Amino acid sequence: MRFIIITGLSGSGRTTAARVLEDEGFYVVDNFPLALVPQFLKLNQDKPLAQSAGIALVMDVRNPHFSVESESSVEAVSAAGYDLDILFLESSDDILIRRFSETRRRHPLFDVDGLSSSIAAERKMLAGLRNKATAIIDTSSLSVHELKASVLHHLYNDPGAGSAMMMRLQSFGFRYGLPVDADLVIDVRFLPNPHYIEALRPRCGLDYEVATYVLSQSVCAEFLERTTEWLKFLLPLYRDEGKHYLTIAIGCTGGQHRSVAVAEKLHTELSADAYNVRVSHRDLVREK
Repeated sequence: MRFIIITGLSGSGRTTAARVLEDEGFYVVDNFPLALVPQFLKLNQDKPLAQSAGIALVMDVRNPHFSVESESSVEAVSAAGYDLDILFLESSDDILIRRFSETRRRHPLFDVDGLSSSIAAERKMLAGLRNKATAIIDTSSLSVHELKASVLHHLYNDPGAGSAMMMRLQSFGFRYGLPVDADLVIDVRFLPNPHYIEALRPRCGLDYEVATYVLSQSVCAEFLERTTEWLKFLLPLYRDEGKHYLTIAIGCTGGQHRSVAVAEKLHTELSADAYNVRVSHRDLVREK
């Protein structure tokens, strides 16, 4: 199992790096007491963390015994046989000072000599870990998205790599309001409504007869083709911006016929191209 130690200067982006690894399936522990690292490693060996791509431990000077225990913690991880990475983040002094001023956060080593003195003391304390680092990322000129890309590049040796984006297709009825968690909303009320066909009214878009009626419309076929291509264009762009979860809401009047059939069809089309996509129907039970 892969083990990554995230360390570096306060204000350099450790939290962002930790969130990237968490999104990639790592079990992330922040500000864990270093004296307990050997016990934690033994616990994981006895009962491995389920569904984990690896372990990431944020190790920094917030720990009151950092100077004494950081070296032994690194040695304990290596001795346990893990594939160890040390990811070290840093920035220039002026950038760190600006970030602390903007966030109004207190530096963990803050004293009466001021912020510059605290940063200098932290650099000295972290020098040993920096020398052992497998990757050093200077975040001085990086945006949040660029930092995420840098972490992914280190993780996979490919800035475009990473876990697949999870996409959720959700049908809904406009009469019950928009889904509050929707990233994209698609309105399919332009399609002929099966509600006005007596034999189809009590049925739903999961039924073969209703789905056939909705999907056999020539305008629906063209709509599905264009929408599928549009989503395939957008998804990599969202992923490049660091988004891991996308909810696409598809609405008709009541959320029973058209939106259900279209959501199911889009699910089939996108799943065939290996997208990680799920489908749900918010108002189907309510309508019935």
